Amino acid sequence: MQGTYYTLMLGNTLAASFIWGINTLFLLDAGLSNLEAFAANAFFTAGMLIFEIPTGVVADTVGRRASYLIGTVTLAVTTAMYWLLWVWHSPFWAWAIVSVLLGLGFTFFSGAVDAWLVDALKATGYQGSLEAVFGRAQIVGGVAMLSGSVLGGVIAQATNLGVPFVIRAVVLVVMFVVAALLMHDIGFTPERGENPIKATRTVFRASVKYGLGNPPVRWLMLASPFTAGVGIYVFYALQPYLLELWGDEEAYTVAGLAAALLSGAAILGGALAPWVRKLFRHRTSSILLATISSAIVLLGLGLVRNFWVAIVLVAVWGIASAIDDPVHRAYLNDMIPSKQRATVLSFDSLMGSGGGVVFQPVLGRVADVGGYGASLIWSGVISAVAIPFVLLSRAQHSPADTAHDVNEDEATDESEPSTQG
Repeated sequence: MQGTYYTLMLGNTLAASFIWGINTLFLLDAGLSNLEAFAANAFFTAGMLIFEIPTGVVADTVGRRASYLIGTVTLAVTTAMYWLLWVWHSPFWAWAIVSVLLGLGFTFFSGAVDAWLVDALKATGYQGSLEAVFGRAQIVGGVAMLSGSVLGGVIAQATNLGVPFVIRAVVLVVMFVVAALLMHDIGFTPERGENPIKATRTVFRASVKYGLGNPPVRWLMLASPFTAGVGIYVFYALQPYLLELWGDEEAYTVAGLAAALLSGAAILGGALAPWVRKLFRHRTSSILLATISSAIVLLGLGLVRNFWVAIVLVAVWGIASAIDDPVHRAYLNDMIPSKQRATVLSFDSLMGSGGGVVFQPVLGRVADVGGYGASLIWSGVISAVAIPFVLLSRAQHSPADTAHDVNEDEATDESEPSTQG
């Protein structure tokens, strides 16, 4: 199942990354202002916010495989619609609607694929660490992101900004066929006895119990709006910011460099994550180090005006985030029972999306008024707010904070949430 997981990660990230390096430029080229472009991104994250729980319930009641297949079709269709909006130079309201639907497509993935993997690992008696699996997945995703973002920028430079979106839709269709052939639910039996509304209510209640009702999970989730929410803005703001520092607003290949740098950082971070994890007894130590480092780097990134210094800081920010991700996911997965895993993971994504909905248009407006540098300084300040929440999660002393192997803390799946805090 690890091979299938890495294949899905490779295809998904490759498809997505074709447009990551030029997405903001694509929106600006369609006639949107900075405020409108980041507001469109905010509508995308609003779509994720609205649909995270319902689609998480699909994964927990119908099946992880079904959720993935539905998400692939939805993303392929909405990506094609995005391209049409660019062709037609459509008004902002049309971008807002399609952005919400694009967010819907991604919510079918969030939670479902990780839940599918962890259930299968537990069912087959895997004894290694989740950090190692997620770290390798991050390396695979980083290679795909590096390839896709560079190719997307080069293809846009050679043709136009719309072609990478067409390629993305085609790759998604291919991934639908691959998943239909290779992906099967293992170690998980969907609950199909209830009607959809009752099932949603049942799973949602259980997810709140094991999510916000579980103190170490709750505090980690409350950090997400400030880290993931800001991270979404920074990722897309780096494209025009690097072009501004470079001095050529049509150097799309340079814009793709930001995504390429972050993919290289993902590869390095994925390789380093298991090693960094061994340096600390607690998983929250790694998460805390990455959170503090990211905030400091964003402050520095907003202050510098030299392109090459900015490139170095982008790489450092990417490495810190990449080291954090496998540890964060492993810590969270070890605190969630199997039957609620996809929905609780989706709830965590929902919290990050909520931060993106709020912070993207606000920071986009800051960029309109004071420039991208000012918006990155504020990004660093906002992301630092997550630090106390990570400390509060650590203070709950969850067994998952010191666990190393997938099946080491089997009680996590059956035990009640901690009542501390």
